[in-house]
Amino acid sequence: MSTIAPAAQSPFDPDRNRVGRVLCFAAHPDDIDFGAAGTIAAWTAAGVEVSYCIMTDGDAGGFDPDQREEIVRLRTEEQERAAALVGVTDIHYLHQRDGYLEPSHEVIREVVRLIRRLRPDVVLAMHPERNWTRIQKSHPDHLAVGEAVTRAVYPALENPFAYPEVAAAGLEAYKLPWLWLYAGPGERENHFVDVTNHVEQKLAAIHIHVSQHPDAGAMERTVRGQLAANGERAGLPAGSSAEAFHVVAVNGPGTIAGF
Repeated sequence: MSTIAPAAQSPFDPDRNRVGRVLCFAAHPDDIDFGAAGTIAAWTAAGVEVSYCIMTDGDAGGFDPDQREEIVRLRTEEQERAAALVGVTDIHYLHQRDGYLEPSHEVIREVVRLIRRLRPDVVLAMHPERNWTRIQKSHPDHLAVGEAVTRAVYPALENPFAYPEVAAAGLEAYKLPWLWLYAGPGERENHFVDVTNHVEQKLAAIHIHVSQHPDAGAMERTVRGQLAANGERAGLPAGSSAEAFHVVAVNGPGTIAGF
């Protein structure tokens, strides 16, 4: 997978930092596809194991009042089909209510439980900070995902005495190497992934979520424009596309242990 980032900004060096397993968190079905499906397609093509965790059922989404009774089933099916297009079949659900997600201890504990179980090299999550340039990225559920995952990653995940019932179930403390955040403020983004070869996969995955797109053409034009703009920001050749992330080194050679 080709990644580009100014050395002074991103702590992640794709030539030195091995990624074998990734766990992605999102608020709703389709969030991951908008934010990171190109990168995920590149990872799975390279043999990386990728899992999803969708925190809400997306029950408040959609535009058709006649779909209310079926919307959870529809959105779950859409997510599973979209994930398969980018090589992902392992999907977990927290079944929180759409629009009501909070970084509660109930949610944080389940995030800790899943990360300790899968022990990924990278956790990918929505950003906890609001994007004032495009506030639609900052749905309250999105911010709650970012806050819950960030709180889980440090210190609870690596503290053997946090949520002792999780350790009692055999899931020992784990030090996560990398946290990648998406859908956040542009000024926080410090790492770009060249997804030029995976744009069509990404768009195909987004198009699967037909219950969420009253104007699919406008959606596609917007996504293509954003990917191209990211490519320019990353300094890629003209016509390239990129996805942008705020990469945080959680545990590495220079990390000082302590809670």
